[in-house]
Amino acid sequence: MAPCDAHLSTRLIAAMAAIALTAACTHEPMMRPEVHGHRGCRAVLPENTVQGFLKAADLGCDWLEMDVVITGDGEVLVSHEPWMEHRICRTPAGDSITGAEERNFNIHRMTVAEVQTFDCGSAPHPDFPEQENRPAVKPTLRQVVEAVDEHVLQDGTPSPGYSIEIKSDPALYGTHQPLPEAFAARVLAEIADLGIEQRCVVQSFDPAVLEAVHLLNEELPTSLLVENNDGLDANLQRLSFTPTYYSPNHQLVDKALVDRLAERDIGLLAWTVNDKDDMHRMIDLGVSGIITDDPGRLITLLDAAE
Repeated sequence: MAPCDAHLSTRLIAAMAAIALTAACTHEPMMRPEVHGHRGCRAVLPENTVQGFLKAADLGCDWLEMDVVITGDGEVLVSHEPWMEHRICRTPAGDSITGAEERNFNIHRMTVAEVQTFDCGSAPHPDFPEQENRPAVKPTLRQVVEAVDEHVLQDGTPSPGYSIEIKSDPALYGTHQPLPEAFAARVLAEIADLGIEQRCVVQSFDPAVLEAVHLLNEELPTSLLVENNDGLDANLQRLSFTPTYYSPNHQLVDKALVDRLAERDIGLLAWTVNDKDDMHRMIDLGVSGIITDDPGRLITLLDAAE
């Protein structure tokens, strides 16, 4: 076959494949988005706790989403804030914490043993009145992974992935957290030691942290979290590489964004989607994954649609 004929044949085959795929898509349902249990399943159980993550795994979450900070003794701790958040935590003596004083309970200056004398599960959560409250401590990443992996192994259910958000704020560098390079290095070392590199994604709002993660391990999936109105191009330009996922607030997601990300082969993870109508909209738009505080509700909707 002449070179030009071979080129024409290759183009023809590709065109026919595209037509076939388009035809199939008109008859097949959209791909099911992956379910990410936000901080476990905090609509049901206290956030970022072992109990919450086990429940999320039982519900059938594809991914367990969690936040990590660094303790004073260098451990990777699962916590949304690098301090004791006043709405959900109580002191070792059982006293409440005020909003004005919460940052004084600086986790980056405490040992794990000290952190785990605080109860961060018994107080009713003002945003989740149906949450079942029970005593709980902030676990280390290792405690979460080992508990979940042992649980699913005993049950014979699939192991979920771990979506790990590095909670980083430039205003807190050196006071409530390490600098980005040291932060990323410590988290990635723990991920490697736990053997979960093949089933985790590291996410952050802080581009400096994601740059440090990528420099240490280019193969590790990353996700850029977004809550601004700057737009896709401006946000992606904050990184020197293309992240695996783009993760905006669900209110920023529309068909144009979904299409533009698909063109760039970047997945879209929408957060935090708790309302049924918003869940339906994300499903209809064909996002890659949905991050939700109420994974049971989302899974029920997805199952009903099949």
